[in-house]
Amino acid sequence: MAEPERTERRLRPAPLLFEPSEAVADPEHFFDLESIEDPSELLTRATELTLAFRAAQERAVEFQALAAAQLADPRRFDRLSPALIAEQAEWTEDYALKMIEFGETLQRGTGTDLT
Repeated sequence: MAEPERTERRLRPAPLLFEPSEAVADPEHFFDLESIEDPSELLTRATELTLAFRAAQERAVEFQALAAAQLADPRRFDRLSPALIAEQAEWTEDYALKMIEFGETLQRGTGTDLT
């Protein structure tokens, strides 16, 4: 049975602003959150960042899956085995197999969860 197409709209979280290099060198500095004194404003901005990072992580996983599926494609003369993909991505072989399957699903345009 085919998976239903994704109909949910992707969240468009607040943009991640790049920090100046001197701020990145300070381990206590994180997107200027430490300078926000109003707890309500801090909660709002921290929540925006949480959503932005979550969305970025989800998109990155999708791109990993697409790349894994492409690398494992049996039509490629230079295809990689799931074990080699796992080694390259620092995954277990079982996880690589799931990611390859997920990537194939994404290529068909019917994205599903990995779980």
